[in-house]
Amino acid sequence: MQITDSIKYVGVNDHKIDLFEGQFDVPAGMAYNSYAIIDDKIAIMDSVDEDFGEEWLSNIKNVLGGKNPDYLVVHHMEMDHSSNIKKFIETYPNAKIVSSKMAFVMMKSMFGEDFADKQVVVAEGAKLELGKHTLNFVAAPNVHWPEVLFSYESTDKVLFSADAFGKFGANDVEDPEGWACEARRYYFGIVGKFGANAAAALKKAESCQIEHICSLHGPVLQGDEAKEAVRLYNIWTSYGVESEGVCLLYTSVYGHTKAVAEKLAEILKAKGCPKVAISDLAREDTYECVEDAFRYGKLVLATTTYNGGIFPTMREFIEHLTERNYQNRKIAFIENGSWAPMANKGMAAMFAESKNITICESKVSVKISMTAETVSQLEKLADEILV
Repeated sequence: MQITDSIKYVGVNDHKIDLFEGQFDVPAGMAYNSYAIIDDKIAIMDSVDEDFGEEWLSNIKNVLGGKNPDYLVVHHMEMDHSSNIKKFIETYPNAKIVSSKMAFVMMKSMFGEDFADKQVVVAEGAKLELGKHTLNFVAAPNVHWPEVLFSYESTDKVLFSADAFGKFGANDVEDPEGWACEARRYYFGIVGKFGANAAAALKKAESCQIEHICSLHGPVLQGDEAKEAVRLYNIWTSYGVESEGVCLLYTSVYGHTKAVAEKLAEILKAKGCPKVAISDLAREDTYECVEDAFRYGKLVLATTTYNGGIFPTMREFIEHLTERNYQNRKIAFIENGSWAPMANKGMAAMFAESKNITICESKVSVKISMTAETVSQLEKLADEILV
């Protein structure tokens, strides 16, 4: 893949993986991206996962046509992007490694050495002159590790964005839903806790004229695609509302809470709600549900009382939200309990430390099955949600 006349893709696709980072389902595989900038000096941008070292080195050899790289630029030290640093240096012993000071500390932990004689330490504002091309480094700490750098190549107007703007899926698999769907799940699953850090890095990068975004996962974004990605990242990193509608998530033991949730969805649609994204937390992909909870401005959680508290799947899901700094949302609760419904109070308590959360005053409390009174409560709740 040629990105510009001088910048070429040398990354790999992983179709052996089933769970990324041991938790995210990736049926379309993963891409581990790496790039070569070919100029008077040659820079390779990042390494790849440990299992693909030979393929990566072969890709580099093929695009360089007998030349040797001068630099390996390391933007991020997570293992799917750094595992072959040592193998690279063994293959190209005259090359230098360009990275942040903290990244070299991490290399010492990973490889038992920090390549002291190979180090080119860079920080915010540093430049690396390659000839016609210049890399301008931007500090991006905690996006989503503390050592992260972005770099902006000012001639071809390329942003090398580390894990920012990444997505799930291998690059040789067509994604009919486009970049945003799996990029959203990736962002809120992996980077979401660090929204403020990502927003700060993005603000610095936006001062550059960006025509291409080269992340470490997923496709190269160019032109209007890149502009749209930046627009969405501005929403995501600020915990803004991307789409109008309601995310309605439930757990149900014997189907009664499910029936109540489905009834509320019906009422919301009848009252003009543009979108109701309803999911069974026990059966849907957790991170698809996390994605929806952040996508919409209104969230309804319906669950059964269990052991005097919250059904475990719901409790764990709320923890996924709060540890990702869930904020700026309106939330409503529905509880079910055979004799003593208790889940609403517990769910509300779990959001006590969350910022800018409005909890609906209207509560729905069910004892086993839906009644006319339940429907009346749902009607009242729907009105409050849609205000």
